Amino acid sequence: MTNKQPTRCPWLDTSKPDYVKYHDEEWGVPVYDDNKLFEYLTLESAQAGLSWYTILKRREGYRNAFANFDVQKVALFDEKDIERLMQNTDIIRNRKKIEAAINNAHRFIEIQNAFGSFSEYMWSFVDNKTIVNTFESKEDFIATSEISDMFSKDLKKRGFKFVGSTTCYAHMQACGMVNDHTVDCYRRSQIIKQFNQEKP
Repeated sequence: MTNKQPTRCPWLDTSKPDYVKYHDEEWGVPVYDDNKLFEYLTLESAQAGLSWYTILKRREGYRNAFANFDVQKVALFDEKDIERLMQNTDIIRNRKKIEAAINNAHRFIEIQNAFGSFSEYMWSFVDNKTIVNTFESKEDFIATSEISDMFSKDLKKRGFKFVGSTTCYAHMQACGMVNDHTVDCYRRSQIIKQFNQEKP
């Protein structure tokens, strides 16, 4: 007798165990830790124009290449580090994206200094509360929102690179600013119940 799998979001390729793990354990779970937020932002920026799974498969490579996403260390990367990263087959070898990650580390630290943490700054865009959407099918999913437009515009104004509205919305989905699990996905109600949609 086979174990019945719970219902999951329709975009998920359930034949990929690492993708399922990401969906089940991370996607849509509220994140307030700056180290983790810098990781997500770096990975989402690297994704621009590519599929998320392309980046997810290389996550460990990015972790090793970018000092375990220690923002202070990445901010110290120089031209020599850029050349080193351009030879690293474990990441996407796109010079502009690599330079953007280092630039964004500097801008990230500036936000930490101005707001106390990147988390404080970021969550203010949704009034410190997860937006819970009621998507029922693949067709309901959106790529941007008014808030991701504002978030993107503000990040760009502060000097961030590769942070278009689509990238920002993907970031919002990943770190729980929005809960975009479909209404029949078992994780939607679990996350709502676990976090009660309020910042701790």
